[in-house]
Amino acid sequence: MNDFVWKKRPIVVFAESPADPSFADQMAALEERWPELAARDVVVITDTDPATPSAIRRKLRPSGFSLVIIAKDGTVALRKPLPWSGREIIRSIDKMPLRREELRRGATVQGKAPRTFAKL
Repeated sequence: MNDFVWKKRPIVVFAESPADPSFADQMAALEERWPELAARDVVVITDTDPATPSAIRRKLRPSGFSLVIIAKDGTVALRKPLPWSGREIIRSIDKMPLRREELRRGATVQGKAPRTFAKL
């Protein structure tokens, strides 16, 4: 996670299994709005293996399905126990102080970027 500080906004999606319907719904919602998320420097990290806890799972300690949005400064900005739509995630990011500053400095609202998904 330290590699992302001040560079990316990690969105971490936890589930008990890749077959979890909430996990599938969340990933579809992220995929649907990917260009807008990428323009906001989002990186998506997934962890669907609680039997082998990753460092991020140990740090964030989710219970079942969990959506965690981490700000560019490395702090947890939001935790949700249910899937969120891409629109809700984007609105949440756009309310963050650093994102507002980026917009004042002329950052793009939409853009095209390669997918940045990581599985733990």
